[in-house]
Amino acid sequence: MKTRIALYAACVILLGAGVLALAQFLPEDLAERAKWEEYLSTAKIVTGEQMTGPDAVTNPWRVTLEKDGVKRMGLWKNVLGRPKGYIDSWKYEVAAYRLDKLLGLNMVPPTVERDYNGVGSLQLWVDSWMTLKKKMDDKVKIPSIKVFYWNRALYLQRFFDNLIANEDRHQNNYLITQDWRLYLIDHSRSFRTSSKFTKELLYTEKRSEGPMEMRELPRTLVDKIKALTFESIKQAVADYLTDEEINTTLARRDVMLKEIDKLCKKYGEANVLY
Repeated sequence: MKTRIALYAACVILLGAGVLALAQFLPEDLAERAKWEEYLSTAKIVTGEQMTGPDAVTNPWRVTLEKDGVKRMGLWKNVLGRPKGYIDSWKYEVAAYRLDKLLGLNMVPPTVERDYNGVGSLQLWVDSWMTLKKKMDDKVKIPSIKVFYWNRALYLQRFFDNLIANEDRHQNNYLITQDWRLYLIDHSRSFRTSSKFTKELLYTEKRSEGPMEMRELPRTLVDKIKALTFESIKQAVADYLTDEEINTTLARRDVMLKEIDKLCKKYGEANVLY
């Protein structure tokens, strides 16, 4: 009996470690998400500095917030329109966060609408170890024990960017934690509506830099996008997306499901969906 209990306990520990390793935000982070949304909406903005330079193309503001003795940093963005030739909108930052929540992806930091120098988005500044750019520039190697989970995190990023048509995923908006979890920031160039973004996906075997497939995905996540409807997305994103932007998101969803079926036939369903 003791042996059976010990084996059961070991299985629970291993399963818990697996779930934890696959998570991007940790369970304690997710448990406090509503608290941070409220904090972002109501905390006093005590300082703000506009960011400039080649890595801050939308010129966001890094702000310091304070409430009840708690100080945190945030990123406020009010870009809207075509300031540099690309359609950019702070509303897409809020919509991306809400869609991330709806799907249970849990890779985008808490983001709310906030009035500062006008109306814009305010995202919680999350602590990270480095960006993907620094990893590549410094040739930082992934520990062998983390490679499996890191690859799965990248597949999730490709999945999400395919769904929201994020054409601006550069190396500085992959935030990597010291235990090799991945956070995703900067979604103001997403939710494209042109036919280019409803017929072809951004991440497939045909990627210009080389094959970047959604190689392994959670079954539950695939089931969730299958269940998406105009009404469910509208309820989640409110007025941060237009009806056209919601409909084109659903059109991309359909293309994604065909791509996932293709991958299942290519590699075997058990090797693609977990």
